Amino acid sequence: MKSMAFAVRSMSRDFKAGELTVLLTAVVVAVTSMTAVGFFTDRVGRAVEAQAAETLAADIVIRSPAVINANFLQQGEANSLVTAEAFDFPTVAQSDTGRSLSIVNAVGPNYPLRGKVKISDELFGDGYVTEAIPEPGTAWAEPGLMARLDVEAGASIRLGAAEFKLTKVLDFRPDQGIGFTAMAPSILVNIIDVPAMDVVKTGSRVTYRQLFAGEPGDLNKFIKQIKPELSDEERVSTIDDTGEQISAAIDRARRFLTLASLVTVILAAIATAMASRRYALRHLDTVALLKSLGAKQNFIQNITVLQLIMIVLITAAIGTALGYLAQFLLAVLLAAITPFELPGASPRAAILGLMTAATVAIGFALPHLLQLKVTPPLRVLRKNLSPPPLRSSLVYGVAIAALIVMVWAVVQEVKLLAMIVAGVAGLALVSVLAGWILVRLFTRFRGVGGVAWRYGLANISRRGTESVVQIVAFGLSLMVLLLLTIVRNDLLDNWQQTLPENAPNYFLFNIDPDDWDGMSEIFAAELGRAPDFLPLIRGRMTAINGVALEDRESSNSQGRNFGSREANLTWAAKLPASNRVSAGEWWPEDYDGAMQVSLGQQLADSLGVELGDQLGFTVGGEDILVSVTSFREIAWDSLSPNFHLVFSPGEVRELPQTYLSSLYIGDESNGMLKTLLKEYPSVTLIDLEVTLAQIRDIIDKASAAVQYVFLFTLLAGIVVLLAAIQVTRDERRFESAILHTLGASRRQILKGIAAEFIALGALAGTLAAIGASVVSYFLAQQVFNLDYQIDPLVWVAGLFTGAIIVGLTGTLATRKAVNEPPVAVLRNG
Repeated sequence: MKSMAFAVRSMSRDFKAGELTVLLTAVVVAVTSMTAVGFFTDRVGRAVEAQAAETLAADIVIRSPAVINANFLQQGEANSLVTAEAFDFPTVAQSDTGRSLSIVNAVGPNYPLRGKVKISDELFGDGYVTEAIPEPGTAWAEPGLMARLDVEAGASIRLGAAEFKLTKVLDFRPDQGIGFTAMAPSILVNIIDVPAMDVVKTGSRVTYRQLFAGEPGDLNKFIKQIKPELSDEERVSTIDDTGEQISAAIDRARRFLTLASLVTVILAAIATAMASRRYALRHLDTVALLKSLGAKQNFIQNITVLQLIMIVLITAAIGTALGYLAQFLLAVLLAAITPFELPGASPRAAILGLMTAATVAIGFALPHLLQLKVTPPLRVLRKNLSPPPLRSSLVYGVAIAALIVMVWAVVQEVKLLAMIVAGVAGLALVSVLAGWILVRLFTRFRGVGGVAWRYGLANISRRGTESVVQIVAFGLSLMVLLLLTIVRNDLLDNWQQTLPENAPNYFLFNIDPDDWDGMSEIFAAELGRAPDFLPLIRGRMTAINGVALEDRESSNSQGRNFGSREANLTWAAKLPASNRVSAGEWWPEDYDGAMQVSLGQQLADSLGVELGDQLGFTVGGEDILVSVTSFREIAWDSLSPNFHLVFSPGEVRELPQTYLSSLYIGDESNGMLKTLLKEYPSVTLIDLEVTLAQIRDIIDKASAAVQYVFLFTLLAGIVVLLAAIQVTRDERRFESAILHTLGASRRQILKGIAAEFIALGALAGTLAAIGASVVSYFLAQQVFNLDYQIDPLVWVAGLFTGAIIVGLTGTLATRKAVNEPPVAVLRNG
C-alpha cells in the first residue's frame, strides 16, 4: 500500500510538472492510431467482405453437379440464415430469327442474397437495379444472347419445350463473374419454370446451388454443422473464393492501412523510448535521495512497475476513446466522399488498444525505468555518479520482442512479419551508421561561417552520440513526412492508375481465330484501332516432376483444387503489362524453342512449384511436358486479361485454341456491339462496368482512409521530434546559463541553437529523403506490386524541409531553456 500511495503521489507531481507529457503523448498516439485503425479496418473489413460476398450473391454457396441435400436449407434457417436456391445448365435458346447456346440461370425467391440484379428495358439501354426475379413464364436475357437471336425486349423465345417472353435485358447479376469459363451468354428465369422446359434429365450438365447469408457467428456455426454431412461432390464457397480481381483490390487496401498503423506505432515506440530515457535521467537524484533515506531496491522497483501499470491503463483508456472517435470521424468523412455503409464498431479494437499500450510501455520504457533502482545513494553528494549502463542485449532484446508482438498483432502473416521486422532493423542500423558518418563529415566545416554557425556545429561535434540519435530520430520523422506528402501520393496515384478511366470494360471470348481479321476491321472502323488479343487454351495440369497432382500436398484450397478441373492457359511472346517477373527469366520475343511455362507466384506457392520443375498437362487429349522458367506477380485488379499459366510461343501455336480480347467501349459505340454480335454470333461478350465500379470504389475508399490514418503517423513523427529535442534540453539549459554568465546575449545563443538545429535538420532531411525513396521503392515492388520511379527532387525537398522544420521546431522548443534565469539554473545544478 505504501508503494501504491507513493507511486500515485509521485506520478501526480510529475504530471503537473510536465515530466510525463511527451511519454504519455507518445503512448497515447500509438494506442489512438492502433485502435482507430483497428476499429475502422474491422468495420471496413466486414463491409468489404459484404461487398465481396456480392460476387457470390451470398455469404456461403454450396455447389454440386447433383441435387444438394435439402436438409442444408433447413439447418441454415435454423441458424437464423436467409436461404435461396438456384441452378445453372446449358441449353439452346431459339427465336423465329435465330438460335444460340445459352446458360440458363434458374433462381428462386430471395435471390440474390447479396448484391443487386441490374436490368434495362431495351438492348444497351439505361440500366437500373431491381430486387425482383423474373415472373413465371418470363425471362431476362443478356445482350449477347439477344443479339445472337436477333430479338428485342418483348419478343418470345423457346427454351426446350417451354416458351418465354423476354421482358427485360439482363445487364448484370452479382454472381456472373468475370472469369473465362462462361462460354455462352446467360438467361435468367424463375426456378419454377424449369420442369416445363423438359431439358434437365439424368446425365444433364447442371450445377446446383444453395445460397446462405447471415451474421458471421451464425455462418461459422452452420459450416461446422454441415461439414461432416457434405458429399464428395458438394463444395462450399465463401468470400475467400471470390475472383482474383476483387480479392487483389481488397488485399492492397488492407496492406495500405496496415502500413499506416504500423509506421505510426513504431514511431510512437521510438518516441516512448527517448522520452522514458529522459524521464529516468531526470529522476536519478530523486531516487538517490530516497535510497539515502533508507528506501530499498524493491521499493523503488515496485514504484516503477506500479507507475508503468498506471501509464498503460491511462493511455489505453484515453487512446482507445480517441481511437473510437477518430474512426467515427473517418467513417463520416468517407460517407461524405462516397456512399459506404459500414457496420457498427466491434469492441475487439479496445483489447488491441490495451495490448498496444502495454507492449509499447513495457518494450520501450521499462528497461530505462528499471535502471532507476540501481542508482547509487552517493549521487546525492556526487552528481557525476550514475547507475551502471544497461546491457544492449536487454534494451534492444526487449524492444525487438515488443516490436515483433506489435507487428504480429496487426499483420498475422509470417512472411510480412519477417519483412517488416528485418526492414525496421536494417533501417535503424543503416540510419545510425549514416548519421555517424554525416556528423563526422559535417563537423569538418565547423570553422566556416560566423559565430552562430561555429557554435552550432561545435555542439553537434561535441555531443557526438546524442547528435547521431537526434539525426536518426529527426530523419525517421522527416522520412514519414516525405512518405506522407510526396511518396505516398505517388504510390496511391500509381495504384489508381492501374485502373484508368478508359480501362477495358468489355471482355470478348470464344473468338474463332479465323474471325479475328474481320472483327478487327469493325473495331478499326468504329474505334480507330483494333485491340490486342490473347490465345485461350483449355487444359488440365496433371503432374509435377512426374508425380500426379492429386498425390501432392498443397498449402491451400487453390492448390488442392487446381488439378481437379480444366484451367485457362495462354501463350505470349511479350510479358503482359500487368505482370512483373518475380523470379527466373522471361523468354525472348522471338523464342521458338522447347516449350516453357511461367506461373503466377501465388499459384506456384500453392502448388509448391520451383524454378526448373517439369509440369505435365493434358490439352485436347494430348499430353505435354514443359519446364518452369519464371514466376510472375500479377496485378489482377488491373482487369486486363491475366492468366496463372503462360506458355512460351512456338509449338503451342498448334494446340486447339480460341482468342479473347478486352477493350474500352463508350456508350456512344454501343451500336457497334449489336453489329459485332450479329455478324459473329459465336462470340461471348461480358460487361465489366459493375466490376470496374466495385474495384474503383475499393481504391477510392482505401485511398481516402489511408490519407486520414496517416495523420496519426504525422502526429507520431512530431512526437518523435519533440522527444529528440527534449533529450538534450537539460544540457542546453545549463549551457545557456554558462554562456549568459560569460556575457553572451539571448539572441546570440538562440542564433547558435538555430544554426545547430538547421544543420541537424539538413543532415536528417538528406537521410530521410534517401530512406523515403528506398522504402517507397521497396513497398511498391514487394508489398503493393506497383511500378515506382525514384524522384531525385525528393532529396532536394528532404534537405530543405529538414532544415526548415527541424530548425524552427528545435529553436522554438528550446526557447524556454534559453530564457531561464542563469542563477536559478546554476543553483539547481
